[in-house]
Amino acid sequence: MSAFAEAATWVSLLTLTFMEIVLGIDNIIFISIVVNRLPPEQQARGRTIGLLLALLFRIGLLLSISWIVGLRAPLFDVNLPWQDVPFGVTGRDLILLAGGLFLIYKSTTEIHNKLQGEEESEDGSGPKHATMRNIIVQIIIIDIVFSFDSILTAVGLVDNVLVMIVAVILAMGVMLAFSNAVASFVNDNPTIKMLALSFLIMIGFMLVMEAGHKEVEKGYLYFAMAFSLTVELLNLRLRKKTKPVQLRDSQFD
Repeated sequence: MSAFAEAATWVSLLTLTFMEIVLGIDNIIFISIVVNRLPPEQQARGRTIGLLLALLFRIGLLLSISWIVGLRAPLFDVNLPWQDVPFGVTGRDLILLAGGLFLIYKSTTEIHNKLQGEEESEDGSGPKHATMRNIIVQIIIIDIVFSFDSILTAVGLVDNVLVMIVAVILAMGVMLAFSNAVASFVNDNPTIKMLALSFLIMIGFMLVMEAGHKEVEKGYLYFAMAFSLTVELLNLRLRKKTKPVQLRDSQFD
């Protein structure tokens, strides 16, 4: 605890907390969109469970930093025709590849269902809702992938594990406080929802690229997202008097 008596520790804590919030935005968007397929009375509970699971995963991974570092060690080599040197596949590569493909698939399917309609319930009474179990499983899968990105950033900025844990808890508290507002804004504005899904596809592609050892500068990604969001917010302001198109409530299990 003596580390918190130093000013440098507090600077690191505030910097890391801000970075965790920024890196957690894509997680909030994914959770908000997926949880929207639950019955309305279960959606707030689903978002809270999803974010708490993300917190538990990140703290657990922080306590297993040596294992995470070990995931960078090659598990096996693959000879690629366009490379002279064998490609060393690591555990991190496999996790990022699986997570990126999962995110691209889910986001693309969601866009399709939003525009084409969803599966009806067996009795034909209306849209078929997802179960809490299926939603939680999907959240767990993507939480694991996003947690790796978050933890690797934390390791690069701070050496003290306690500071990392406090920063993650503070960031998650901020995300929990604003998760309902973010979800309502995304769900009430169809164009924002489609933009968010496009962002998730881009993030999935970035994860696949990183799995292939092609580092993508995240600053470019976040700039593109911020610019697109700013343009869309201006469009929403100009179209305030026009009723927006209504997307279908979709679901994929």
